[in-house]
Amino acid sequence: MKLGIDIGGTFTDFVLFDDDSNQLYFAKTLTTYPDPTVGIFNGVKEIEAKYGFPVKDMDGIVHGTTLVTNAVIERKGAKTAFITTKGFEDVLEIGREMRYDIYDIFLTMPKPLVPRNLRMGVAERVDTHGNVLTPLDENALQDLANTLKQNGIEAVGVCLLNSFANTSHEKALGDFLSKNVPDMYYSLSSEIMPEIREYERSSATAMNAYVQPITDKYLKDFETQLRDSGFEGNINIMISSGKLTTIDGARKSPIHLLESGPAGGAMAGVFYGTHLEEENLLCFDMGGTTAKACVIYEGKPEITNHFEAGRVKRFKKGSGLPVRIPVIDLIEIGAGGGSIARVNTIGLLTVGPDSASSTPGPACYDRGGEDPTVTDADLVLGYLNADYFLGGEMQLNVEAARKAIQKKLADPLGISVEDAAMGIHKIVNENMANAARVHVLEKGMDPRHFNMIGFGGAGPVHAFGVAKLLNTKRLIIPVGAGVTSALGFLVSPVASEKIHSFIGELDGLDWKAVNDFLAGMEEEGHQFLQQSNISKADAIIERVVEMRYAGQGHEITIELPDGELNEASIPEIEKRFKKEYEFRYNRSIEGIALEMVTWRVIVQGPIPQMEVKQFSTTASDAEAFKGTRQVYFEETGYLDCPVYDRYALKTNEKFDGPAIIEETESTTVIGINSTVMVDKDKNIIIDLHH
Repeated sequence: MKLGIDIGGTFTDFVLFDDDSNQLYFAKTLTTYPDPTVGIFNGVKEIEAKYGFPVKDMDGIVHGTTLVTNAVIERKGAKTAFITTKGFEDVLEIGREMRYDIYDIFLTMPKPLVPRNLRMGVAERVDTHGNVLTPLDENALQDLANTLKQNGIEAVGVCLLNSFANTSHEKALGDFLSKNVPDMYYSLSSEIMPEIREYERSSATAMNAYVQPITDKYLKDFETQLRDSGFEGNINIMISSGKLTTIDGARKSPIHLLESGPAGGAMAGVFYGTHLEEENLLCFDMGGTTAKACVIYEGKPEITNHFEAGRVKRFKKGSGLPVRIPVIDLIEIGAGGGSIARVNTIGLLTVGPDSASSTPGPACYDRGGEDPTVTDADLVLGYLNADYFLGGEMQLNVEAARKAIQKKLADPLGISVEDAAMGIHKIVNENMANAARVHVLEKGMDPRHFNMIGFGGAGPVHAFGVAKLLNTKRLIIPVGAGVTSALGFLVSPVASEKIHSFIGELDGLDWKAVNDFLAGMEEEGHQFLQQSNISKADAIIERVVEMRYAGQGHEITIELPDGELNEASIPEIEKRFKKEYEFRYNRSIEGIALEMVTWRVIVQGPIPQMEVKQFSTTASDAEAFKGTRQVYFEETGYLDCPVYDRYALKTNEKFDGPAIIEETESTTVIGINSTVMVDKDKNIIIDLHH
């Protein structure tokens, strides 16, 4: 048995898979602040009470968390120092010397995680080829250690110039720190991000150090509590690239957990796409705090190495702190069930990006929240059942929702409560559709050519509206839609990714050197997988290189041919590069040399296989139709809408929209001009008739 745990801003989701029976078991609890482990163990107890599975009987646990992202956004990391080559202490401040908005005269740049007085330089110098120009001044290191102690530093980021080409100085500094200040955490850039571009490498290393103490404590406490509960199996952590790492790997490089939760949703999209034979899918994931969209193209999500954390302006590229780690490429906006609606200074209705979270939560939660949210609007419109939220475990207060909308929105705008609620619902749908449309178009693709899969606690409530705006022909609501990201954790492979910058023109590379470091990176990956008892025979190897036309400042990634590389490999590498370049830019350039920049080797275990059969206590002959209730649709106003029990729906059952389909973890809202069919695995397939 394996348990997936996904901590979101409002809810913590659980999916348990029992391999013996091929059954999936779901649970959902409110996320607890400030200690999310309380919510985790509330859910673990719920699974034992509801289904009879104690944690000590489980073989594996896979966990995703927003802890790292929140620490960076809220600036709640450790007191961190930064050590670099003397003369380069200001690289974190200088950045790329680019304005992300050239017309904003009040432009605010992202503030470095390490203040100027804690950025220190050491005398040393290595050139771009790894040759030592100035030896490390080891005599000055003791003064450095004393300064760190006097300032009460908890963590240190070390990023020396050109250390990707020669790691000796950084390793010597790391050894010194571990011996002389053993209680202090330290991160070396040659271990965190051993590739070119000093600013990005410095930013990533400083960020890793900044979040390492809190992540280490959290994961250590999490593991201790699990072991004290009798759990003896493997613990894996989801990382941003859609792969799993060990708990020790996550503690050493917590920066890879930045997009941990959203990556689970994308991997679930890959899983369902494979089962439904849908190679091209647009994933729509909407929870309590944010909504995400991600493209699955030819059965895979796109991985990008250009990512920013803690943006000053959420949608402005360049306004955040760059981190060149592998991340599933997705768009994220502040639009979730808890997103707060208000009338802005010019009298317009706006929604988000701030959220009521789980504390105090939407007004209808009756937990002290007074601001109207998306969930309050959905409840007033009849989309949600006040008596069946979380399967009836949580009662919603319709009157509290109506009062909040009336007081803060309807009265100031001079409209009815229903019009204000529909306004909230439409704005959220429009915001997400616009973001998804731009995300797909930027890849040179047409959103109309993609079917959509909708999930997350609030996703099935809004997916139909978003699909309609995108002119999507088909919408899929999978089994376990309300906890799909946690399911994605269970179908993701354990993997290691090693990086090495080795720059040279394709026609003049030292192929022996290339094969030697690729083999070394592969061996490191195998050693990592052995910690999870994955043998070399079961491992899958993927080798890629980032390359460009000589003189360009950005690279594109292509897969390397199998086997040993040599001069005979050049035509195939060139062919793959030009194909990818033409796909992205609709042209290629003749007569310019190709340059290889950064090499990556991914060594991953086998992808877990499972059948999606949800456990249900509903009798096989139970009636799916639960009755009707008044539901508000924009085209019709309120009407008597059929309501169905998802657990009682039969394979191949068909009916027309509008309809509401209820399950414990979520509710699916189906609009007019649509046909609904339940497939053999009990996924809901909705065809939209535009």
